[in-house]
Parts: sequence; structure tokens; C-alpha cells
Amino acid sequence: MRKIAALLAAPLLLAPALCLAASSMSSAPAFDVQRFSQDVKALSDDSFEGRAPATEGEKKTIAYIVGQMKAAGLKPGMPDGTWTQSVPLLKSDIVGAPKLALKMGDGASRALTQGEEIAVRAALTGQDKVDLASAPLVFVGYGVKAPERGWDDFKGADLKGKILVVLVNDPDFEGGEGDFGGKTMTYYGRWTYKYEEGARQGAAGVLVVHEYAPASYGWPTVKNSNTNTMFDIVRADPKAEHVAVEGWIQRDLAVDLFKAAGLDFEAMKKAAQKKDFKPVALNATLDASYAVKAETITSYNVLGRLAGAKHPNETVIYSGHWDHLGVGQPDAKGDRIYNGARDNASGIAALLELGRAFAKAPRTDRSVLFLAVTAEEKGLLGSEYYAANPVYPLARTAGVINMDSIIGEGAARDFTISGVAKLGLLDLLVAEGRKLGRVYVPDPKTETGGFYRSDHFPMAKAGVPAVSFKGGIDLVDGGVARGQELGAIYTRDRYHQPADEWSADMNLSNVAPDLTLLYDTGRALADSRAWPDWAADAEFKAKRDETAAQRK
Repeated sequence: MRKIAALLAAPLLLAPALCLAASSMSSAPAFDVQRFSQDVKALSDDSFEGRAPATEGEKKTIAYIVGQMKAAGLKPGMPDGTWTQSVPLLKSDIVGAPKLALKMGDGASRALTQGEEIAVRAALTGQDKVDLASAPLVFVGYGVKAPERGWDDFKGADLKGKILVVLVNDPDFEGGEGDFGGKTMTYYGRWTYKYEEGARQGAAGVLVVHEYAPASYGWPTVKNSNTNTMFDIVRADPKAEHVAVEGWIQRDLAVDLFKAAGLDFEAMKKAAQKKDFKPVALNATLDASYAVKAETITSYNVLGRLAGAKHPNETVIYSGHWDHLGVGQPDAKGDRIYNGARDNASGIAALLELGRAFAKAPRTDRSVLFLAVTAEEKGLLGSEYYAANPVYPLARTAGVINMDSIIGEGAARDFTISGVAKLGLLDLLVAEGRKLGRVYVPDPKTETGGFYRSDHFPMAKAGVPAVSFKGGIDLVDGGVARGQELGAIYTRDRYHQPADEWSADMNLSNVAPDLTLLYDTGRALADSRAWPDWAADAEFKAKRDETAAQRK
């Protein structure tokens, strides 16, 4: 509690004008929770086939969102009077069942079944097949090269053409302290970074060892997210960012692999938590053979807008991703449609409900953009594309409020954001929450790397103040214990699984209070002359400072 109190007492990173402009009471209209529920129901219906990009489900999704934005009174967000921003993507699928086999240090050969002991992704290197024979496996600890922290797991080893076996999360995760900020995950802990670093090392592949706690989700999530269609933005040199074999292996397989090499998995994991760790050959090889169908397709971001009355060239953005996993591996009941009701039909339903509220209210001074982005589930690609190709200048974008899985476990006394950030936009959210009797608490699971897992992150990397809102866990009905229990059940049983479906008995008691807080925060920012900033020691402040002159 001392940490929370200190944060709330910290000075705001906002110009005084914003604080003075904020009203003492909520200006939000009443929100229609039943209509919100119907939007979630429609978007997560089986007929939308899990809302995967480049499918009939995408066409239905975009048509639905555009139709609702029109009905709400929003205007097309593109300067040419259209509703969608084209997002070119590399689409990649494994053709048939991949042939995968390990030859271990004890001489035993072991065929691997896709989705069971191993989950490999369709190559995003642009190649039409993967054909590796006897590629050596090397354990490289956490697969981190961080010069600013004096950390190098590779120690100059020649890893060209080899398969890197890496641990998920940061070296600090197990012990809770060290060079990587303790339990709070840095970007070095993300599996995306580990694949990128593998490419920089010239490796043929990277296999991440799955463990529930450091990954923050179970094997079903890994399987369901990695064995279907893969996407990436179109890159000039995709092999600079990706290795041919990107995948995960179950912990039990890793234990067997290490044991066959005369090594103890837990002992090697402990060794990897120290700076003096060096790569260890596992005396094993991988055979991988499968065809890959790679093609360039176009997906779409959807943009609705309300022009500002006084400063239309300045923008406040509400965002959420419309996509989910589509049709994939069947669950135990044979269900293959990943409906994504909570993740993230709920975020789009919130976006639409906020759009309706702003459209009915007096115009804000700044413009408000309602941005529904594609391909979040494939690596935040729609938001990354927008950040690289902004329709409205990022220098004059005052802030981004992202909404992902906005349905919570019920009405809560508190709220949070994904991950850890120090910026004026969060200060504003905290201040508006306080007026509503809501308490901000830092993300209770910073070890999951939440800041790097939602669509606000590409905008933050570009310097724009951005947060991804999360409902609270201190439930009005049941307190923190009940909130934690329900959150864990969702992650275990429904997250990235076909069971994430709409239900008439969903607890939506958080929706109206959360939307009220989000509306008040966006409205206060859109009616102000303030520009939220990053804290002096924030990693994104330098990027924001580059465009400071454009905000004068």
C-alpha cells in the first residue's frame, strides 16, 4: 500500500490547464449496457468465424463496425471520406502437418506432434518451405543481449544455422531481483524479442520453453496462438526480424532433452540467471520439414472520427483490436471457432459505445478518433502499421486510450493499466478515477509484460502517451480474493480458447462505471490545451521530445 500511496501522491505530468479544466463531477452520459452486450454477442457469433484477418469473418466484422459507427453519428476517419486504412500484411500458413523430430543426446529419436509437445509457427521469412536436417540445439538461457545492463547470453558463440532453446521471461523472474527490474518484465522477456534476437544471431530457429508462471498462460494458449495462420507487416528484409523456425516446446520435453544431454533443467535454468552464463550445446538435433504458403494480403483498420470544434488538427484516440484467432485447433468438445467475446469483441463494443456517447454530446475542442485495429493477435500489427503510417500526425496526438478485454470480473473499486508506465496520461486517468471514487493500483502482474502486449505499445514506442485500460480486481461483490480467483479462471479456461464466448449471464456490472471513467478521461484531454508527457526517465520520452516543436 505504501507504493500505491506514493504513486497517487506523485506530481502530475500535465500542464495545469488540464487539471483546472477537469470538472469535479462526471460529465459522462448513461451507457447502454444491454446494447454493449448485443455488440459483443454479434461480433463473437459463430458466423464471424473468430474474426481472423483476410477471411470472410473480417469482411463481416468491418461491415458491422462501420455500420455501427455510421449509426452512432461518427464520420469516416480517412481524409478521402472512407472508413478503412489498408494494412498490407504477409500471411503465412503451414501446408499440412509439419514433420518434426528430435534426435537427443542419448541417441534416442523422438517424433514430435504439432500442438502437443511442440508448437511451431508458419515461417514469416517469406520462404515457401522449411527443410532443416540435423540442426544442432543450443541452450542460450534467456536469449538476452542487453549491453546497457552488461548482459550477454551469447558470449560471441557461433549460432548460425542452429536452433536456440530459450527460457521465457527475464532472468530476474525466478529470484525477483536483479538487473532486469525484478518481477516486472522488460521487453527482453517477451517471446517476440527472443525471436528477433535469434534472427540477429543468425540462428535457424528459436524454441521457447513454456512454463505457466513466467509465460502467464497455459499451453492451450500457446498451441492455439501459434499453430494457425501467421501474419506480419510487409518487411523489406523479413529474415532480419524472423528465423525460419519460431516455436515453443513443453517444459516436460525440455526436461527430457536436457536429461538426455546429461544436464539438469532446473540447474541450468538457475545458471542462466547469472551474467556469467554461456551457451550450452544440448548434443541434440532437430529435423523440421513442411511447406509454407506465403502471400501478401490486405487487411484493414477501421477509423471513425468526430472533428474538434476548436483544434481539429489535434487528436485524442480511443483504440481496440477487432481481430481474434479465427478457426483453429479443436478443443475437447470439438469446437474450432475462437469467438473472442472478451478478447476483444468487448473492446470494440466499448469503442462503439464511447463513439455513440461522444457523438451525442457537444463537440470536444480536439478531434476524437475511434480506431479499431487489425491483427493484434498476430503481433500488434494493425497498431504498428498505424504508428508507422499515421492518418493524423502523432506529434499532435495528445494521447491514446486502448481497450482490450474490457469485460472484467464485475464492478470494482479499483482499476489499473497493462504493465508499468510513468506518464501524464496515466496521471489524468488516476485523477478522473479519484473523482468517481475509484482507486488506481499498479498492474498486479507486471511479470506478464502487459505493457508490451496491447495496441497502445506501438504508439508508445513512437512517443505518443498511451495506456491500455484494465478493470479492477477489488470487486464490489467479493473483494480482491474473488477478483483474483475469477481472473485466474478466465486465463486458465477461456483465454485464447474456443470457450471465450458470449453468454447471457456475463457479469457486465463493470461496463458502465469503466466506460464512465474512460469517457471522462478522454473528454478532459480533448477539451484541454495540455499535452501529457512521459516521465523524465521513461524510455519513450526522447522520442516524444523529437516532435515537441510541433505542439507549440
